[in-house]
Amino acid sequence: MAERSLAGQVRFTGQGRFRQAQAWLGALLGALLLSACSTVVPRTQAPPPPPRQPEQPAVAPGLPTDTERHRVALLVPMSGPNAGVGQSIANATTMALLDTKTERLRVTTYDTARGAAQAARQAIAEGNKLILGPLTGEEARQVAPIAKAADVPVISYSNDASVAGDGVYLLGYSPEQSVDRVIDLAHARGMNNFAALVPAGVYGKRAGDAFLARVRAVGGTVVAMETFDRTPASVRAAVAKLSASSSYDALLIADVGRIALQAAPLVRAGGGADARILGTELWDTDAALSGSTALRGAWYASVTNGLYRTLAARYRSSYGAAPYRQASLGYDSVLLAVRIAQNWRPGAAFPTARLSDPEGFSGIDGAFRFGRDGIAERALEVQEVGAGGPNVIDPAPRGFNR
Repeated sequence: MAERSLAGQVRFTGQGRFRQAQAWLGALLGALLLSACSTVVPRTQAPPPPPRQPEQPAVAPGLPTDTERHRVALLVPMSGPNAGVGQSIANATTMALLDTKTERLRVTTYDTARGAAQAARQAIAEGNKLILGPLTGEEARQVAPIAKAADVPVISYSNDASVAGDGVYLLGYSPEQSVDRVIDLAHARGMNNFAALVPAGVYGKRAGDAFLARVRAVGGTVVAMETFDRTPASVRAAVAKLSASSSYDALLIADVGRIALQAAPLVRAGGGADARILGTELWDTDAALSGSTALRGAWYASVTNGLYRTLAARYRSSYGAAPYRQASLGYDSVLLAVRIAQNWRPGAAFPTARLSDPEGFSGIDGAFRFGRDGIAERALEVQEVGAGGPNVIDPAPRGFNR
C-alpha cells in the first residue's frame, strides 16, 4: 500500500472546456518534458506534504484522518503477472498528482494481486470515497458489490461491458467504438461492401457483433465474416474462405497487429488486392505495422496519441522504462477526480452524479464521457498505416454533441 498527495489544483469550467483542457494538457506536458527528471519523483518515494494541522485520530491503523483531502483508492496489480501494467498505471497517477499540484487528493494504492475483493474492503475500511481501478472485468465484478454497499463509485480500467453500471464506470478502450468509427469513415468515403476476419473468443464476438450492426446501420452490405483461432493455419483457412466469397471494398481484421501482419499478405494475394484493410484499437502503438507493404494504407481507429507520446517520453525519463499503453487511463482518472474534487467536501460521499456530465471530460486520451450504461464514450481518431508510421487522416472530435 502506498500513498501520494501533492499541492495546488487545476480548474476547467464554462464554454470551450475541451479547448481549454486540451491546451492546458499540451502546455503542461510540453513544459514539464524539459524538467521531468528533476520534477517527477518515483511513486515509491513520493513524500506526503507537510501537514497543515496536527494529524487527527486514525480511521484505520497507519492512515490518518484527512480533513482537507479526499481519500481515493487505486486498485491495481502491484505483484503477479500483471504487475507491469499496474505499476505503469500507478506511476502515471503519481505523475498526474505532480502535474496538477492538487492539494485535494490523497491516493492510496492497494494490490489486487492479493485479491480484488480484499483490496476493496481494506480501501473502504480506510475511508476511501472513490475507487480507481481495478484492471480487469473479473476484478471489477468482485469489487462492485462491496463498493455499492458502501456507496463508493468505481472507475475501472476494464472494457468489459458486462460489469458496467450500478456504480461501476469503465474507462477501458471499447472495441465496439473503434469498429463503429472506422466503419463510419470507410462508408463515408465510398466503401459499401464489407468483409471481416475476427478471432474466436470474447473480443472477437464483441468486434464481430459491432461490425455486423454498424455496416447495416450505415446502409452497407456484409459480404463475408470469417472466424479464426489465431494459429497460422487457421488464419490461412479464414482468408481462403474470404477469397471464395463475393468481392469486398473493405476488410476488417479485428485483432492485434501480429495477426494483421500475417493475414494482410494473404489477403492481397487472394482476391483482396484492392480492398481497404481496416483495424481496431488493438493496432495502436504497434510500430511493426509500418514495415508491412501489404498494410500500407490500412485504417484503424483509436484514442488520440499526441499527448500520450509526450507522457510516455516523460515516463521513460522518470522511470527508466516505457509505460504500458494503459498508463494514460491512470493519468486521466486522476484528472477527472481532480476536476470533480473542486466542489467535493472532504469526508463526504463522492458526487457520483457529476460523472454523467454530458459535456464530458478531457485528458491524455482526448475527450470522453460516461453514458447511462457507465461505459466511457470516447472521441476517436482514424489513422492510416504509412511507411514512416501512422498518419492521422480523420482527427478526433474535440467534444460531443448532446
